[in-house]
Amino acid sequence: MHEINTSKKLILGIQHVFAMFGATVLMPTLTGMDPSVALLAAGIGTFIFHGVTGGNVPVFLGSSFAFIGAIKAVAGEDGSGLPEALGGVICAGLVYVIMAGIVRLGGAGIIKRLFPPVVTGPVIMVIGLSLAPIGVGMASSDWLLSGVAILTIIAVSCFMKGFFKLVPILIGIFVGYALAAALGRVDYSALTEGSGLFIGAENFTFPKFSAGAIAAIMPIAIVSVMEHIGDITTNGAVVGKNFFEKPGLHRTLLGDGLATMVSGLFGGPPNTTYSENTGVLAVTKNYNPSVIRIAAGVAILLGIFSPVGAFLRTIPVAVMGGVSFILFGMIASVGIRTISNAQLNFNRSRNLMIVALILVCGLGGVSFSIAGVELKGIGLSALVGMIANLVLHIILPDDPDND
Repeated sequence: MHEINTSKKLILGIQHVFAMFGATVLMPTLTGMDPSVALLAAGIGTFIFHGVTGGNVPVFLGSSFAFIGAIKAVAGEDGSGLPEALGGVICAGLVYVIMAGIVRLGGAGIIKRLFPPVVTGPVIMVIGLSLAPIGVGMASSDWLLSGVAILTIIAVSCFMKGFFKLVPILIGIFVGYALAAALGRVDYSALTEGSGLFIGAENFTFPKFSAGAIAAIMPIAIVSVMEHIGDITTNGAVVGKNFFEKPGLHRTLLGDGLATMVSGLFGGPPNTTYSENTGVLAVTKNYNPSVIRIAAGVAILLGIFSPVGAFLRTIPVAVMGGVSFILFGMIASVGIRTISNAQLNFNRSRNLMIVALILVCGLGGVSFSIAGVELKGIGLSALVGMIANLVLHIILPDDPDND
């Protein structure tokens, strides 16, 4: 890797900001969180991650989509439950910390044995499919705007090349917004309601802890941990280094977990490693982690600058619905791809039973309470899948994962 000067590093860093921007602000927009705070949390979280990993891993942390449904359910339509949701976010970060300790003691293989593709694949499908009605509801508020956003994303993803192919979400939002502005369908009131140039105390929300919110949000970290492992594996393959050995998976998990916990302390969403930025690494072939830290610094500046958040709030619901329409379907598709890549044999009853339990518990409205704590949805499906996998492995020890 050749050295580049500071100005080129800044340009590369800004490109990384573009790659992460759309997804990082979309997640809080969908859940009622403040997008400016999400940008701030992403930048701070990335710096925390680089500090814990010794600054050796070129990874950017942004908002995690795995938690959208649970956070939205806990926060409620009016957002009154957001403090309790943030308590759940902090506890989700704690799961990362616990997993980091397990990996430190037992090695990285133990996580993959506990959460193989037969569990993580269908849970990811549940995440996408359970979010689908939200995307459709938002898109249906104006099918013209949402349809244009959908078609733009499809066109960019399928036909564009180079950098543009990396940011189809951002381009879809831009085209949808431009059409809405041309048709007079943009509400600019958020731009005139701002109280100053920089965000203030009113932008931040602080956590409260409730057993119900923790039970709804915390188990989803299991899926996010597996996403983390996949992203670190991919990032290492692109860079040509084994980050499982140095700095170690336990350190990357710890960095991700601490970043999520800190984010939850002041109103930010759960953080996760971003494959979008790994894609930029692959295209530019510049793997210098300092470029990612420049991107983190730019994200913090954008988060602090109040007009950025105000502008994001002017994006029409239908445009965001069009983006969600594609995005939630893609999440479910990733679950299918996870199962496909693992070459699971569904002639085996064990695999069929595990997947069946996860899908029905996650999508069928199953719920039950333990000591007053309600378990349902994605969290329940992840927990049931993990337990079913462990139990059936004991009962059928000669039935390999991928045969």
